[in-house]
Amino acid sequence: MPGRDDRSDSELLEQLYRKFARGGTLIARIRGTAYFFFKKYSWIAVTESTYFIKRLLDVCVSAVMLVVLSPIFLVTALAIKIDSPGPAFYKQTRVGKWGRLFTMYKFRSMILGADKMKQQLLDQNESGGVIFKMKRDPRITRVGRIVRKLSIDELPQLWNVLKGDMSLVGPRPPVPGEVAQYEYTDRRRLDAIPGITCIWQVSGRSEIDFKGQVRLDVQYIENQSFWGDIKLLLKTIPAVLFGKGAY
Repeated sequence: MPGRDDRSDSELLEQLYRKFARGGTLIARIRGTAYFFFKKYSWIAVTESTYFIKRLLDVCVSAVMLVVLSPIFLVTALAIKIDSPGPAFYKQTRVGKWGRLFTMYKFRSMILGADKMKQQLLDQNESGGVIFKMKRDPRITRVGRIVRKLSIDELPQLWNVLKGDMSLVGPRPPVPGEVAQYEYTDRRRLDAIPGITCIWQVSGRSEIDFKGQVRLDVQYIENQSFWGDIKLLLKTIPAVLFGKGAY
C-alpha cells in the first residue's frame, strides 16, 4: 500500500534525524564522524590487544621450552648424526602470512638428497592433494621415523616462534611449490601467522586430506581466540603422545 510505504519512509527519516541531525548539520557531521572513529579504533584496539597477548604467549612459552627441552635437543641431534651422515638440523623455505617467505627449522628426519628424490616418488603421493605424503617413504631414516612419530622433528620451530616467523598455534606453513598449486580459496589459509600446531594436527594429522586441512585452517582463522589457542595447545599433548596420523 502506498500510504503504508510513505509512513514507513517518513518514520525512518524521523529516526535518522533524531539520531544524527538533531542540533543542525554541523552537529550531525561531528556526531557521525565521532561515531565512525569510535567504531574504527575500538576494533583496532581489540585486534591489536589480541595480537599482543598471543605474541606474549608465543615468546614466553617458546623461550621456556627451548631451555627445558635442551637435553632432548642434544640427544636427538646426536642420534641423527650417528644414524646417518649429514647435519642434525634441516632448514627449508616456507610461506608465511600473506605469502612472506621465511626459513623454517626442523630436525633432519630424511637421508641427504631427499628433496631431489621426491620427483621420483610423486606418483606414490597418498595425501590426495598438493601436499606430498607417504606412509612408507623410503627417504626417512630409522631415527627419523621415531622423531616424526613423536613430533620431535618439529621442536626447532620453537626458534621460529621466538623470532616471530611462526606462532605456537596457526595453520602449518607450506612450501612455495605447494602454494603455487593453490586454488584461490586455498590461499585463505595464508591469512594468519603459521603455527607449530593447528586444528587438523590434533584431529588426525596426515590422515586428513588437503581440502580438509584448508577447511579446518580457515575455521581456525575465522574463530581464533586466546582461549582457543590454549585449548589447542592442551589437545596437542595427547595427540603427540599417541602419534595418531603421524608418519
